[in-house]
Amino acid sequence: MTAGAREVMVNSSPAVAANAEGEEIEVLESTEVLPVAPEDQWKSLFDKYDLDNSGFISTERFRDLLATHGSEIDPHKLEVLLALADGNADGKICYQDFVNLMSNKRSNSFRRAILQGSRQLKGCSLNDEVGLGLSQRLVRHVAYETLPREVDRKWYFDSYNYCPPPWLIFIITIMEVAVFMYYGFKLERLVLQVSSPSFLKSPLPYHPQLRAQAWRYFTYIFMHTGIEHLSLNMAMQLLVGVPLEMVHGALRIGLIYVCGVLAGSLAVSVTDMTAPVVGSSGGVYALVSAHLANVVMNWSGMKCQFKLFRMAMALVCMSVEFGRAVWLRFYPPAFPPCPNPSFVAHLGGVMVGLTLGVVVLQNYEQRLQEQSLFWIFFCVYTLFVLCAVFWNIFAYGLLDVRLPPPP
Repeated sequence: MTAGAREVMVNSSPAVAANAEGEEIEVLESTEVLPVAPEDQWKSLFDKYDLDNSGFISTERFRDLLATHGSEIDPHKLEVLLALADGNADGKICYQDFVNLMSNKRSNSFRRAILQGSRQLKGCSLNDEVGLGLSQRLVRHVAYETLPREVDRKWYFDSYNYCPPPWLIFIITIMEVAVFMYYGFKLERLVLQVSSPSFLKSPLPYHPQLRAQAWRYFTYIFMHTGIEHLSLNMAMQLLVGVPLEMVHGALRIGLIYVCGVLAGSLAVSVTDMTAPVVGSSGGVYALVSAHLANVVMNWSGMKCQFKLFRMAMALVCMSVEFGRAVWLRFYPPAFPPCPNPSFVAHLGGVMVGLTLGVVVLQNYEQRLQEQSLFWIFFCVYTLFVLCAVFWNIFAYGLLDVRLPPPP
């Protein structure tokens, strides 16, 4: 490329440069990456430009750093680096952004930003957009509810087209309501169905005497102790699960949900060995706790309205539901010696949400299989499942646990 063309590329926006020089996009498609160095080396470089030890450097200093240490970087790619680094539009880059960019971890974002054009790199906030339709306002609302970086919010807003729709959470919720209504008519009660002698005779709930029936570790989510139990779980499941599925997809949200469900029933089988389990609280608490933890960890980046009040309300709802479960567990059972359903499944879901769930939600637009922290938590979760399985096989006999009779 001639010097004149190079000068044009420096002074042009990334989208104009990409349109003027078609071959420039091929640079992003290639395997060429920025020079990679150990993270401690990047830390020393970052500290040299962080003169006031604030943990941030300005985009101007970052540009100087790239000019010094990032040789042979195409001008349009440099602009994308700066635009992606400044996700909060505050003119500063934190250390983690710095490491991610210098190690080229977001190569997909670089390519998409160039192909998307200048809209991806606008300095104005997505919240300043006017003339949006109802569906577009909904997508923008979901983006601000779930994503902490402005560049991710803009990319999601431009790329989401409701295809596929958030079907998973809706289908699970519909099945839960259908099963509840079926047993409501069959048992002739909607409140405290658990007090019916036929409640645990269903093939769905987990029961310690029937723990060899493996499907019960999952299907217990479709049974609820009463309409008050179903209502709280359904509200949290829809209000949190649907927006998360719209952003992260059914596969990722399904992974968190199912892992929370299985962890909940296994946690009960290990710690509350004589109690049955019903309700979708394991999966719901995994989603809600992962989302709340993600909001706290990215507090300054989250731009959703009334986030402190809404987070307090979510914690109140979780506490009310958990308190109801604890009260019910220790309330005298209607048909002793079988105790009422356990509350430990809630805690199992929370643990999944705070570990595996947080990693999944934090890595929007990045492949989970490339994240070492994801594999660490996934291996820990797998180890827990294996230990719980062996516990269910051997511990009940070795400890001579007195189980309630089968339903």
